[in-house]
Amino acid sequence: MKPSAVRYEVAFASVLMAFMLYLDRVCLGEIVKSESFRSDFDVPKEQIGKVLGAFFFSYALAQIPAGWASDRWGARKMLTLYIVGWSVMTALTGLVTSLTGLLLARLACGIAQAGAYPTSGGVIRRWFPLHMRGTASSWVSFGGRVGGMLAPTITTLLVLAIVSIQIGSWRTVLMIYGVVGIFVAAYYWWIVRDTPDLHPRVNDEEQHEIGSYLHQVANAASPPVRFELGWILLSCLTNRSLWLSSLAQFCINAGWAFLITWLPSYLVDQQGVSQVTGAAMVTCVLACGLPGMLLGGWASDKAVSRWGLRRGRIASLTAATAIAGTAYLLCPWLNSVWLIVACCGIVSMMTDFGNPSFWAFMQDIGGRNTATVYGWANMWGNLGASLSAFMVPQLMKLGESSGNGQLIVFTVCSGFFFLACAATFGIDASEPITLPRAAFGKNRSDGTSPYAE
Repeated sequence: MKPSAVRYEVAFASVLMAFMLYLDRVCLGEIVKSESFRSDFDVPKEQIGKVLGAFFFSYALAQIPAGWASDRWGARKMLTLYIVGWSVMTALTGLVTSLTGLLLARLACGIAQAGAYPTSGGVIRRWFPLHMRGTASSWVSFGGRVGGMLAPTITTLLVLAIVSIQIGSWRTVLMIYGVVGIFVAAYYWWIVRDTPDLHPRVNDEEQHEIGSYLHQVANAASPPVRFELGWILLSCLTNRSLWLSSLAQFCINAGWAFLITWLPSYLVDQQGVSQVTGAAMVTCVLACGLPGMLLGGWASDKAVSRWGLRRGRIASLTAATAIAGTAYLLCPWLNSVWLIVACCGIVSMMTDFGNPSFWAFMQDIGGRNTATVYGWANMWGNLGASLSAFMVPQLMKLGESSGNGQLIVFTVCSGFFFLACAATFGIDASEPITLPRAAFGKNRSDGTSPYAE
C-alpha cells in the first residue's frame, strides 16, 4: 500500500502558523513609523526602541517553560493555545492608549509566541525522519520568513488604505491580524496530532517511513513532573555544544534583528527614501532569505549525508555567518542606498541559509526534550534580538558627535556574525542531551535516558 502523506499536511499547518507568527511579530516595526501611530504616540525613538525590544525580551525568557510545557502536555494542545494567545494580544495591542499599555501588550505577545518554534521543532522531529530534519525545518522557517517579508508591505498598505477611506487606523490592522490568527489556531488543531500514531489518517507505511521509535518514546519513563524541568536544564547547562550553539544564535540574532526593527526607520530617516519605498526595500531584503532558507535545509541534510553529523551540521552555519559578517562590514562604505539594501539582502539570505541547521541540530540532540532544548537555545537567540532593538538607537546616538553612527552600527552587527562563525566550529550534533541516572530515582536503575534516541 502507498504510504499516506499526512506529515506534509502537518508541515503545511506549521508553515501557516509560522507565517502568522512573523506577521504579528514584525508588523509593529512598520506601524511605529506611520503617521497615524505617531499622532497617537508622540514619543522619542529611544522609547519606541524599548517597546520593540520588550517583545524579544519576554519572548526569550518564556522559551524554556513554553517548550517544556509542549514536551510535557503535548504539542497540539499547547501550540494551539499559544496561537490563540498571541493573536488575542495582537488585537489588544490595537486598543491600548498609553506607552505603558503598549509595552505590556508586547511583553504579553512575546510570552504567547515563545512556544511556537520550540514546539514546532518537536513536531517536525516526531513527524519526519533524520534524513529530512533539515529540509522539513526549512519549510517551517520559510513560512516565518514569508510572513516577515510581507509584513512591512502588507501592514503599510493596510494602514494607508484604512486611513484613506476613514474606517480606522493602525489599530484596525492589528485587530484584523488577531482575528485571522484565531482561524489559523483552529486549522492547526484540526490537522496536527502529537505523534503520527495518534492521527487517524496515517497508515502503517507512513509510520514506517517516519520511524517506529518515535511512537515508543512517548511512553518512556521520565522523572517526576515537579523535578523534570530542573533535570533538563541541568543537562542543558552541561552540554558544551548547546552552549556554543546558543552563543552563535545570540550573536546572529543580535546582528540580524536590525533588519526587522531599525532598517525601516534607517532607510526613511538616514537615507531619505519614502515610507512606501522603504517598506518595499525591507520586503526585498527579507525576501532574499527565502531561497536561502530552502537551500539551507537541503544543504544541511546533504552535508550530513556526505560528511557525517559532526561536520555536516556546522558546514553551512560556518560559511553563512562569515559571508553575512562581511556583507554588513561593507554597508557603511557604500554611497548607494540600493547597494546597502543589497548587502542587507545578503545578510538576510545567509542568516536563513544557516537557520535550518540550527533547527536540525536541536532535534539531533534533543530527543524527547526537543522543544525544551530548542527553547533553551532560542532564548539566547532572542536575547540577542532584544539587545539589538535597544542597542541600535544608542549606538547611533553615540556616533552623532563624530558623524560615525552608521559605521558603528554596521561594524558592531558585523562583529556579532564573525563571533557566531567562531562559535560554530565547536558544535557537535552527535552529542545528545541525556539526563543523569539520579533524575529517575529508583524507577530506572540502568541510568539510560529515555530522552535520547
